[in-house]
Amino acid sequence: MSLLAMTAQQAAISFPEMSPAIFQIDLGFIGLGKFPIRWYALAYIGGLLIGWRYALALAKRQALWGGTSPATRDDIDDLLFYVTLGVILGGRIGYILFYQLPYLWDQTMADPMSLLRIWEGGMSFHGGLLGVAIAIWLVARQRGVPLLSIGDIAGVVTPIGLFLGRMANFINAELYGRPVPEGSTWGMIFPQGFVPGSTPSAYNWQTGEWVYRGDEVARYPSQVYEAVLEGLIPAIVLSIMVWRFKALERPGLIAGLFLLFYAFGRTVSEQYREPDAFVQGLPEWITMGQILSLPMWIGGAWLVWNALKRTGVTSKA
Repeated sequence: MSLLAMTAQQAAISFPEMSPAIFQIDLGFIGLGKFPIRWYALAYIGGLLIGWRYALALAKRQALWGGTSPATRDDIDDLLFYVTLGVILGGRIGYILFYQLPYLWDQTMADPMSLLRIWEGGMSFHGGLLGVAIAIWLVARQRGVPLLSIGDIAGVVTPIGLFLGRMANFINAELYGRPVPEGSTWGMIFPQGFVPGSTPSAYNWQTGEWVYRGDEVARYPSQVYEAVLEGLIPAIVLSIMVWRFKALERPGLIAGLFLLFYAFGRTVSEQYREPDAFVQGLPEWITMGQILSLPMWIGGAWLVWNALKRTGVTSKA
């Protein structure tokens, strides 16, 4: 172990001994072994269900809209279905288009079926966001509800799922940060070793322990930074604006602010997050996450400007 690694380990916080799975189901009786129920999957399910219930609560409060609510329970139920598809399909397709094909072309062509193996990882938030945007447009068009108002509902509830998802990334010891400066006490030692012959999760499912090589360096817990900046703070601020200041009376305002909040949080947190090793050719001062967030800055600013300019006017799909 290098002197830098030893110094970092002495000053850093150890990663908590927490399994990435809530529990495991033993399917050995049918020859499948143990099947883990992961925190990451629960984050997806919990984010969608909590968001759905919150969206229903918003749709029921007509006073928040300055009159008639723009959506019924059936509208919200339809939205949940399409948003779920949008998150999964958009997230996977986005990862393929933004990361896998441009940077892992040879590896992908050697094993094209990897495009379908979603359980091996590979989801893009920006792709999922595009999928959600398409889902909102479909629901607004099919059910004749105001497009911007449905977007506002999504803008309020989405940070809940983001917070849960980023905390699940932390529990999985993935998407961790860059190494901290030497001597800093702000870092955390994340497991990076691999079990020979296993998936590169750095977790030994046979022994139930994290695996370390011994040469790990202290890193920023950037997943927690993202959970706070992209999820917790927007969820609190946007909810206050909705319930205290009736921001839903300005269609598109909350949706625009959400995009700006996320773009800001992602841009800041990318300064601490370890870039994907296979993404090559970008300048050191910018990351792929920051590039993909640029349209969110533009779209969010336009939505906010439009909402403030056209107070109380709804937009039909």
